[in-house]
Amino acid sequence: MTSSPSVVLSSPPPTSKDGSRFIDSNYLQKQSHVPANFKWPEEDAASAQEELNAPVVDLEGFFNGDVVATENAAKLIRSSCLRHGFFQVTNHRVDADLIQLAYDHVDDFFNLPIEEKIKETFSFAFQDGPEKIVADYFKFTISKDFEQTGLVYQKYSEAMHSLSLSIMELLAIGLGVDRMLYREFFEDAVSIMRTNLYPTCQEPNLSLGTGPHCDPNALTILHQDLVGGLDVFVDNKWHKVRPVLGALVINIGDVFAALSNGIYRSCLHRAAVNSHKERRSLVFFMCPRADKVVKPAEELVRKSEGGTRKFPDFTWSDLLEFTQNHYRVNETTLENFTDWFLSADRSNFKPTHFKTSH
Repeated sequence: MTSSPSVVLSSPPPTSKDGSRFIDSNYLQKQSHVPANFKWPEEDAASAQEELNAPVVDLEGFFNGDVVATENAAKLIRSSCLRHGFFQVTNHRVDADLIQLAYDHVDDFFNLPIEEKIKETFSFAFQDGPEKIVADYFKFTISKDFEQTGLVYQKYSEAMHSLSLSIMELLAIGLGVDRMLYREFFEDAVSIMRTNLYPTCQEPNLSLGTGPHCDPNALTILHQDLVGGLDVFVDNKWHKVRPVLGALVINIGDVFAALSNGIYRSCLHRAAVNSHKERRSLVFFMCPRADKVVKPAEELVRKSEGGTRKFPDFTWSDLLEFTQNHYRVNETTLENFTDWFLSADRSNFKPTHFKTSH
């Protein structure tokens, strides 16, 4: 998770009067070649040819209390989480007008002059409660000019939090644990909301919007526009996630993989760019409260191979320290985090697990 909007670096950006560098998307789109220092390794930039078999789960029956529809939705989600952890949801009860408003306001931000835009960030924290922390952040920390934007993103974050808790119910049903287990665990979640802009790139086969990574948090909800560009690495090759009108893309992260005792998985993914149209997305990262202890339910430990724990008890702050200071998130983050967490000398940590070659 980064603290600023994502843009593709396709050429060295211009400098300000003080010599610092800006990431100016308008400037970048005019560049005809990707400089060598901005090219991704060939194995990471390999194009996706096939479409990911990610189910589209209709949540209407779940929200209406239909038992059969709820069980079917939970089964679809379980099947995807056993393979790669990605699925899409429709009839999610997030208002389409609210989603469009969120895009309208982020467009206003990205269209600002670069010297104004560089002062701000469109990545911010959210916690459900009586305080309107998102609205206040935009009004008092960013600028009063963004007061209306703050109100829009307050409502959007509230909608994402509510949907996240519903998804947690379905994840619990699929795993065969108490239906309310994860909903209650994440009710006081401190999550991150982020917006992304991926400008066009004249050599999209050489560069990426966001490089291959796994999400260390618990659950990610993505709204991608119809341009597309989300790729997932499954069965040793990249697959495209086809945009579905009105749908939201969900994927689990390392925290939930640990809560499931490794039964479910966090999967490598990336954001690709293209040469003809810029891409935008809205991303909500659900994270547990920093001091919450992450550990699997005992019934999941019994179901696991050998009936043993795969990972130690840890907090979100422990994992965040590791991923921010010691290790880039990938397919083996949890294994290497476990080694680091249990090591006597964390300062001299050296990874013993390595990501799969691709």
